[in-house]
Amino acid sequence: MILRTLQEAEKSERRVVSPDGNWESTRLLLKDDNMGFSFHITTIYAGTESHIWYQNHLESVYCISGEGEVETLDDAEIHPIKPGSIYILDKNDEHLLRAHTELKLACVFNPALNGKEVHDENGVYPLEGD
Repeated sequence: MILRTLQEAEKSERRVVSPDGNWESTRLLLKDDNMGFSFHITTIYAGTESHIWYQNHLESVYCISGEGEVETLDDAEIHPIKPGSIYILDKNDEHLLRAHTELKLACVFNPALNGKEVHDENGVYPLEGD
């Protein structure tokens, strides 16, 4: 069994802050835990917009608190995000994530992340070895 607390993980190398300063992510479950997926608590800072395109990963995102929106770029649809909402990027959807207020999100990635990933210039997380 694995047991971790968010508070402990936030004080460790499991807390990753984006280079652009738009978000931070505490990675509670990672590839080396051998569960086949990773689990993160991510904070998106108020007033930010992030271009994201997980070409190598599928992601599910549950909103714990805050308000924002996701704009899917293939169809320009805007989807409001509020507590209790889940959005599922089941087609490697390229999107813009906008935080109207600070967003606290629970995120699951498949395949699992290694832990230090940040978005590249295209909004992509690399696969291991990239």
